[in-house]
Amino acid sequence: MAAVPFHPSPSTRGKTVTEDTQNPPQTGTPSSSGLDPAFFTCVNEYLELTNKQSRQQGLKRISMASMYAAARFNAHVYLANAGTNVAAERKDFLDYMSTMYRRMLNEHLDGLGAERGLDVGESELAAEYAAAGYTVPGKPLPVETADPVSPATPAE
Repeated sequence: MAAVPFHPSPSTRGKTVTEDTQNPPQTGTPSSSGLDPAFFTCVNEYLELTNKQSRQQGLKRISMASMYAAARFNAHVYLANAGTNVAAERKDFLDYMSTMYRRMLNEHLDGLGAERGLDVGESELAAEYAAAGYTVPGKPLPVETADPVSPATPAE
């Protein structure tokens, strides 16, 4: 059973977690992605725990347990911060969290698929990647945006 690889450094893909709604304490210099490196330390610690648990319980069970725990924690965070508008903002919160999860899942399918040499199909984020000039590793640039300088020919 393969373990989920740790995130070695901040992603070059889009910022997905804290850009509009969170103001985490800065414990280090922000990376080029704009996220505090301590964010990735937290992610890696969490992945270390889930990898350990999945060796004991199986991948599917720990995947479901992780999603359940994340949903419970995010509901707690919402209720702790929503103030008096809990009911009025519930749908917006659910839509936001669902969109963020789908985006993060797309990013990780793209990245892990590329790292493992797997064709994971067309990303729902392909248009955003192209607009930002980002290409998932292992995927060729579209012809219209490809660098005209061949890798074998040094740029002058």
